[in-house]
Amino acid sequence: MAKGTIRYWAAAREAAGTSEEPYDAPTLAEALRAAGERRGADFGRVVALSSFLIDGDPVGTRAHEGVALPEGGTVEVLPPFAGG
Repeated sequence: MAKGTIRYWAAAREAAGTSEEPYDAPTLAEALRAAGERRGADFGRVVALSSFLIDGDPVGTRAHEGVALPEGGTVEVLPPFAGG
């Protein structure tokens, strides 16, 4: 298991009720599942629409189950942004 930090931005921060929290998980899917267990349905909806960066690198369309988390890493949860 890797330990690091999840940072939430904008609507994700509001749905999470915090700007950041630790993770202790081997994959992005596991970290998000654990975070979701502590929160309500709104969190799940926001995360499902979000994009993710791990230590600044975009996850893109890769399956979250296959995205390994690094020890001491940072996951950025970026919900869709409005504007233009």
